Amino acid sequence: MALTEPFPSFEEILESVGAGGLRLAAIDATEGAAGNVSVCIGWPIEVRRLLPIEEVIELPVPAPQLVGHTVIVTGSGRRLRDLGRLPLESMGAVVVHDDGTHGTLYTSVGRLFTILTSEWNSHLAVHDDTVARTGTNFHAVVHAQPPHLVYLSHVPEYRDEDLFSRRLIRWQPETIVQLPAGIGILRFMRPGSEALSAATVESLREHRITVWSKHGVMARSDISVTRAVDRIEYAEAGARYEYMDLLAGGRGEGLTAEESTELVREFGVETDLF
Repeated sequence: MALTEPFPSFEEILESVGAGGLRLAAIDATEGAAGNVSVCIGWPIEVRRLLPIEEVIELPVPAPQLVGHTVIVTGSGRRLRDLGRLPLESMGAVVVHDDGTHGTLYTSVGRLFTILTSEWNSHLAVHDDTVARTGTNFHAVVHAQPPHLVYLSHVPEYRDEDLFSRRLIRWQPETIVQLPAGIGILRFMRPGSEALSAATVESLREHRITVWSKHGVMARSDISVTRAVDRIEYAEAGARYEYMDLLAGGRGEGLTAEESTELVREFGVETDLF
């Protein structure tokens, strides 16, 4: 899927990032400076007027599919709840060079970070892979640390991907509609590592959201930042119900397989889960 004209402006995209950051903070998914956001833009967009400071940087991973694209990304240590209040100070914009291994980073004179987010490699790799596969001209990636999803990933039983998806999707009719491929889940890997980046790329080829066990989640959307945030919120709501049910001794029934199958049929959802 690709966005069509009129394309959102740079300012509108920054506003959506800020709205997403506030919503994640509201569901307690961004303690301290946890979490990061990036947006890949495939049409010409002017950033220098608001981000006049330029420097050439080496990209953490090659991004040959993103040549000429602009990637807006949060700086390391910046709080997601502050993105709406301090967007220019908290984010940079990287225009990818023709070699696919370097880019020009544009930042503001009031920049409040030294380097881009420590998960920059995973963001960039997911953008590059998605653009290569789909040809989209817009792609948003959001990393956050919603507590119930992260807690369940500490329980070995829940690190089975099929079981994890079925347990969480059963609590709300909307969840299977929003997350038809279920929820990916990866074993613990060091944050910022090449292994985590590669595994995330593979998982997000199938899923719209994947859990980094004992750490957080990463969600994506080719429509908007807030759509990616919605996916985190749907998954976290399911995890919260599951956590409540564990505390209650497993008394909740949830949607039955028959009820879920009816939902899938009525809403035309393409899924292998039911």
